[in-house]
Amino acid sequence: MVNQQSTRHRNTTLSTEDLAALRENLHEQRLFRLEQLQQLSAAAAHRLQALPDRRAASQTEVRVKLAASARMVLADVEAALVRMEQGRYGTCHLCRRPIARERLIIVPQARYCGRCQQVREAGR
Repeated sequence: MVNQQSTRHRNTTLSTEDLAALRENLHEQRLFRLEQLQQLSAAAAHRLQALPDRRAASQTEVRVKLAASARMVLADVEAALVRMEQGRYGTCHLCRRPIARERLIIVPQARYCGRCQQVREAGR
């Protein structure tokens, strides 16, 4: 039993190095999303100058959806950086338990532990 608790604690505890790597990853994601939004905006402006046709309309729709997705991820990344600054990073927003280290390495902007994320997705 002690070994299980020790393993569980080790899987959720973030070292200083983990936090530094996760912070760097989040900053890189933030820059990527900002560049992506800038490129999508520039492409949209260029398209406005072209003659509208069905193909341009479908490309515009794809760009709008990509931009919306990029803005959502950017907001999640920025919120994770704020949580880091406030010392609340790595805690599930629902159950208040630590989010597994492995989950944060894969999804550094995660707001929920794996269990709560599954519950949220099942409720959609």
